[in-house]
Amino acid sequence: MPPKIIAMAGKGGTGKTTTSALLIKYLLEKKQTPILAVDADSNANLNELLALDVGTTIGQIRKELKGDIPGGMSRDQYMEMKIQQSIIEESGYDLLVMGQPDGPGCYCAANQYLAMTMDHLADNYRYILVDNEAGMEHLSRMNLRTIDYLLVISDPSARGIMTARRISEITEPLQLVVKKKYLIVNRAPEPMTPELDAKIREAVDQSDLPLGGIFPASDELVKQEITGGSYLQLDTDIPMVKTAFNAFDKIFAE
Repeated sequence: MPPKIIAMAGKGGTGKTTTSALLIKYLLEKKQTPILAVDADSNANLNELLALDVGTTIGQIRKELKGDIPGGMSRDQYMEMKIQQSIIEESGYDLLVMGQPDGPGCYCAANQYLAMTMDHLADNYRYILVDNEAGMEHLSRMNLRTIDYLLVISDPSARGIMTARRISEITEPLQLVVKKKYLIVNRAPEPMTPELDAKIREAVDQSDLPLGGIFPASDELVKQEITGGSYLQLDTDIPMVKTAFNAFDKIFAE
């Protein structure tokens, strides 16, 4: 049975990585494993919220492929071997970090090898969760063209909500098939301001982006990040965690 693909999207600073870490915690506690978490943001920091050290990134492997390959190996064999070595293996989930993009003179063959390798990896997992930049080009590079759940993350601002709507609309030009998509608003004030509530409702009513959840700001999460603790160790009674888990219950039950 193929894995379910979950993709995060949203402009920088909206809390995509926070939501990704909380979703990993949720899936682990629901025993929906194994999970492959892919940090596809060039400013990778999902590992920090999981308290993991990163050795090799896909960006570094791409650079290596521009040099000499060890004798007796083809480039695709070498790429697959290096990707396997770069996977951080944990209990119930693994983490793969994309790192910095190639930049000018993109080594497109490396993306082809990555897509082939992802095809091989996919069968090992129940869920693949991809923490993306706004553009979502990494999904195409990894050959993940059918997305089961797209979670578009916004901050509590009118501009953030508008950007979330635009991101939701760009999946079609990328030829991505998205089965379900949801808007999640992060770090919302409590109580909710009437202006923000109206903007969220407007975005939901005028687009095909139903509301998945509104997550409050959380001092506990800020403290956990500052101290370098794993979000997987957060108490499930924390209001933000409870709110997120309730939203995920609704999203993944539909």
